Amino acid sequence: MSESSYGLSVVSSIEEYHQLVQSNAGQRLVDLAELIPSVVLDIRYATPDNLLGEAVYPEARALLREPVAEALAQVQASLADRDLGLCVYDAYRPYSITVRMYEQIQDENFAAPPWRGSRHNRGCSVDVGLVMLSNGKRVPLPTDFDELTPAARSRYGDLPAHVMLNRSILLATMQYHGFINYPGEWWHFDHQSWAEFDLLDIPFDQLASA
Repeated sequence: MSESSYGLSVVSSIEEYHQLVQSNAGQRLVDLAELIPSVVLDIRYATPDNLLGEAVYPEARALLREPVAEALAQVQASLADRDLGLCVYDAYRPYSITVRMYEQIQDENFAAPPWRGSRHNRGCSVDVGLVMLSNGKRVPLPTDFDELTPAARSRYGDLPAHVMLNRSILLATMQYHGFINYPGEWWHFDHQSWAEFDLLDIPFDQLASA
């Protein structure tokens, strides 16, 4: 494990990642598109449609640690009873991307500081919205992803009743399956097991070849 320039211990080699997985299979990063084929991916950081205005991921992939991914699969199954499904905007994020984001934004309200790291770096956070399973249409929610306005707060109340109901369904279903919402962003959820996992800085292309 190496130390970042901000003093954090970070797993930054694919070999060390393999060692972690060999010692505990739950450390493995699972591809959500493979585990949950019905999930919709809208990975904004693989496009310019994000806070930075440029693509910072080389490809649109959503990865989570195995127990976190399995919990999200349970969320998807629960939502299906309402003809709803998840749209995933972001999941695992390499630590170096978190550093880059903070150095450009420089606001802890909008970007995790690199001296703390993000739970996205642990493969334990996911940003999600809702879609209708029957037709793939987006379900109305308070704001777009990463639209950092007061309406993005999870308890913001000046909204149409149907939007508040949709938000409540998302929050309640995620919470039931072990996810904790970040109150400043209705879309952001950390799995309750996040402290069990190290920060990672493994690029997507290395994980793909792994």
